[in-house]
Amino acid sequence: MAARTMLAIVAAWFSLSASAFGQTALAQTYDLVIRNGRVMDPETRYDRIANVGIEAGRIVAITPERLDGRDSIDATGLVVAPGFIDTHFHWTRPIGYKLALRDGVTTAMDLEAGVYGPRVDEWYGMHAGQSQVNYGTSSGHEFARTKVMQNLPDADLLDAPYSVVKGRASGTAWFEKVATLEEGNRMLSIIDEGLRQGALGVASTLGYLPGATAREMFEVQRVGANYGRPTSVHLRYTPGTVTTEPNGAQEILANAVALGAPAVINHFNNPGWQVVQELLVDLRARGHNVWGEIYPYAAGSTTINAAFIKPENWVEKLGNTYEKTMQDPQSGEFYTLEKYRKVLAAAPATQVVLYKMPPDDIPDWCRLPGVVIASDAMMMPGGWNDPPAWDTPYEKIPNTHPRLSGTHGTCLRIAREQKIPLMQILAASSYNPANYLGKTGLEAMKVRGRLQKGMVADITILDPSTVRENSTYAKGTLPTTGIPFVIVNGTVVVRDSRVLQDVNPGQPIRFPVEAKPRFRPLSVDRWKNDFLVAPVDFGGLEPNHLH
Repeated sequence: MAARTMLAIVAAWFSLSASAFGQTALAQTYDLVIRNGRVMDPETRYDRIANVGIEAGRIVAITPERLDGRDSIDATGLVVAPGFIDTHFHWTRPIGYKLALRDGVTTAMDLEAGVYGPRVDEWYGMHAGQSQVNYGTSSGHEFARTKVMQNLPDADLLDAPYSVVKGRASGTAWFEKVATLEEGNRMLSIIDEGLRQGALGVASTLGYLPGATAREMFEVQRVGANYGRPTSVHLRYTPGTVTTEPNGAQEILANAVALGAPAVINHFNNPGWQVVQELLVDLRARGHNVWGEIYPYAAGSTTINAAFIKPENWVEKLGNTYEKTMQDPQSGEFYTLEKYRKVLAAAPATQVVLYKMPPDDIPDWCRLPGVVIASDAMMMPGGWNDPPAWDTPYEKIPNTHPRLSGTHGTCLRIAREQKIPLMQILAASSYNPANYLGKTGLEAMKVRGRLQKGMVADITILDPSTVRENSTYAKGTLPTTGIPFVIVNGTVVVRDSRVLQDVNPGQPIRFPVEAKPRFRPLSVDRWKNDFLVAPVDFGGLEPNHLH
């Protein structure tokens, strides 16, 4: 009896001690505490009211127990979600990032246009300590092509806010010319240099490059495959038909499967999107790391000299009329053929909005399992030379496509109105891109896109009952409302729906720099050696004489 009593006393003591240790852990003072929010994690499907403790930029506690912090946010009635990751964001400058933050974005990367390969390191250096969001980029196919075909100085080639427009205004060889073997090797070595410098993958605007052959695109993807990194592609036939759009995806996906490489199908919310989704889902089920992205708009945006909107393509092949489908984002007026030709000749990099899809399809895009929501955020006209000051009122920023400011707000509003599970939108905005990129070995994405202990504290806090976009085609720079708090690397950057000035906690999303390139120049002899049966010495006898 005495022994049992002693055991009970010891057990009780250990129980009290464990409780005390637990209380001590919870009683610490955190850098930041988010109180009483609905914590939602798309990976584990965790969904409950809890408090979140953040220390040194990481999530260190998620619990219903009280937490104390040096700073705190009352998230009562709000959803606490992983920060949104936008993998297709072209306006990689402070004013562009400011608009992204209001839309819940904590990481903005340009995986479609990217950066001129030899300047990748410089691009990351330009952002260091100066960015409110996490930043990343890929090595650009278009910029390598422009360098080789038009021999622009390196100073005229950098990234989309600058050299997409500069390069596209400098001639036509960048998109029309078919590369020779020597030109192809130069191009591929430029792309490889960007990967050596830590770029996230290969960025290809193939749909703008009719001169790029099937061989060129296969070799571009091979350069990325050498590093195990994705090639992210604006498809060859985008925008196209219900046949040509899937054909464009099939080219990229067949290359990816043959090379054992990741691949991204950019903005496949175009004709034939149902087939593309099936291809992606079925290939992932077979172990291939391939994925696609959508933005929730029936119109896209591009420069007026894009080959696919020439009359012989846009009008004759696709059956469109400029009067109904091509809009000037500044005036709101639609083009005529005469105006198209006049503006093309005078200012070939002018931005236009293209209406190309039925709006009724948009809710279905938001419901696609495994999809990534990516804005394709466009810079304002002229924004590459003289962007507006950071504190310019939103309504005074020159107009651009509304997806810059409203992509995630639009999807969240549609989810509320169409009864789409909120977790679906959160996954498409955060976990899905982090998961796919993490599988390529990108360490920074293995600890983002999740609301879990140990993860980086990139967090978006939103009101599910009110969140919505305000940007329109008439004014595309009005910020999303209903996202009152955004946290980047544990630092509050948006508080009470106001972006805080001079708060720059953004970190580089990047692979380690490598000492040597991996690209091996192509040669006809090497191809023959690899893919033709070697000749046989028959000792002077013809093969048909042998039995």
